[in-house]
Parts: sequence; C-alpha cells; structure tokens
Amino acid sequence: MKFFRKLRRNEEGATAIEYGLIAALIAVAAITAMQSLGKELSTTFNKVSTTMSSSV
Repeated sequence: MKFFRKLRRNEEGATAIEYGLIAALIAVAAITAMQSLGKELSTTFNKVSTTMSSSV
C-alpha cells in the first residue's frame, strides 16, 4: 500500500513526459518553419537563375 501512495505522489516521471512533449512541439514547429523557408529560398534562387540566364 505504501508503494502505491509513494508512486502516486512521485511526479518526476510526469515532469519528464511534459518536457518531452514540449521538446517535440518545438521540433515540429522548427521543422514546419524550415520547410516554409526552404520553399521560399528555392523560389528565390530559381528567380535569380532565370533572371541571370535571360540577361546573358
């Protein structure tokens, strides 16, 4: 019985899970931002390449 009471009061595991979820959320946000930035960079480089090719 003491074991279950102690286990119920122990919040270290819950804290670790919360930090893990926060890290996962930050990772998803970073990946989404990088994908968007990558698409914009690709578009910009394609425009520059086209402009340079047509001006030569």
